[in-house]
This record gives sequence, structure tokens and C-alpha cells, in this order.
Amino acid sequence: MKVVILCGGMGTRMREETSFIPKPMVEIGHRPILWHIMKIYSEHGFDDFVLALGYKGDVIRRYFVNYDILNTDVTVDLRSKELVRHDLTHDEATWTVTLAETGPSTMTGGRIKRAMKYIEGDTFLATYGDAVADVDVTALVDFHRRQGKLATVTAIHPPSRFGRLQLDAGGTMVEGFAEKPPGDEGWVSGGFFVFERGIQDYLDGDDCVLEREPLARLAAEGQLAAYRHDAYWQCLDTVRDAEMLREAWDGGRAPWAHWMGWR
Repeated sequence: MKVVILCGGMGTRMREETSFIPKPMVEIGHRPILWHIMKIYSEHGFDDFVLALGYKGDVIRRYFVNYDILNTDVTVDLRSKELVRHDLTHDEATWTVTLAETGPSTMTGGRIKRAMKYIEGDTFLATYGDAVADVDVTALVDFHRRQGKLATVTAIHPPSRFGRLQLDAGGTMVEGFAEKPPGDEGWVSGGFFVFERGIQDYLDGDDCVLEREPLARLAAEGQLAAYRHDAYWQCLDTVRDAEMLREAWDGGRAPWAHWMGWR
């Protein structure tokens, strides 16, 4: 089953970093967040990826075209230009990565529709290139199959931007402080979709925004299931988000990194 990852956005709220690289290439622990997202899927046996490229997609192309060189020992003969790879046993050796150009300004729905020419079979996974979670992808796919709908979205409680004061019964004294608890905004889309091929009938042109008319229409027709994920989810939307993710990784407490044995 293929995994489509939307990698074409401009990341305008992170211009400090995205002026030079696309947001999916912002590094967490010396690896692009895109790599972390792919590892989440790979840990569940889904390692056939279609990357829907757009803004600065050439950076992502170079990264994966040169992946073996960057991650294994090599010998370079500078006279003949011959390159010998000595070890191709890195953990990502099973990955297949299709680099699909989907346009510099194409919207999310349009990118998925363009990428679908590389989809084989009836069911595929999709997500954004800027959010990590400790979502059980196997359980998500099983849930989707049981529901028998065209689409499933992972519903999450977004993290709060602010710490929460715990007041006493009279409301005049602070008894404690909880830093960034889950928000009270209810359920929102956290990406990590499962789609059937019939989703293409809901995607019209490059200006199609997946999160608007397509998902609204699917919901109205009873074709959009919600897989509830109560645990960790974090997007990379701002420089502060990047700092939080890096702190979590550097501190050995990155809940999404199950391949590291961290929970």
C-alpha cells in the first residue's frame, strides 16, 4: 500500500528556515521531519512512498537520490569518477520513494490527485509532510477497512499553545501549572488519512483544497470516518514548534520515534 506525503507547501510561518529549504526538510535530530514521518509508516510495514513535491522540491529530490551516499560508506575515485558503495544495509534500504512533481502552487487536493497516477490498488495512505504522531498506523488501516468508507481521517486534540493554570476551588489561588496540555478545541484533523481510489472523484483541479469541499462533501455523504487518536501529535508550523520537537528528540523523549524504543 502506497503512502502519499504532501511536501509542496511554502511554510510561510517559518521563513527563517524555509527561505532555503521546503518545510518537510527542516531537521529534527539531524534528519528532516519528512524522514521521521516516513519512519512512522515504515515501522508498520508501509515503505512505498509517493512524495508530492512543489516548493523547492529539488532539495527533496537531491536528498533521496543521494540517500545511499549520505548514509553509507563510499569510495570515490576522483580520476575515473567511479563510486563504490560499501554497505547498503541501512534501515531504509527497503524504502521505495517516488518523487512526483505536483506543481509550485497546487493545493493539497490537487497534489493528491496528481500523485494518484502512481497509486496501485484501491487503498492508499496520505498525510502532510509537517506533523508527527505516535499513531498506530496498522490499527488505523484496520479501522478504515471495518468502516467501509471512501476516506478515514485521524482525529486529534491539538496541543494547547499556552500552559494551563490549576486554580483552587475559590478561583483565587494557583495550585499548579500544566505546561501545554491537550487543547479544549475538540477534535480536529491530524492528517494520517486512509483513502480509497474513489476519492479522485472528489478532487477537481490544482486549486482543490482537500480540507474544504472534498472532505465536507465526503462527510455530508457519510463517507468520511474518524479514527480517534488521543495520544501524541505535533505539527511543525513555527520555529517554536521546531524547537519543541528538537528538544524532545535530543532529550530522548520523542513519543513518535517508536523505532528508537521511546514511548
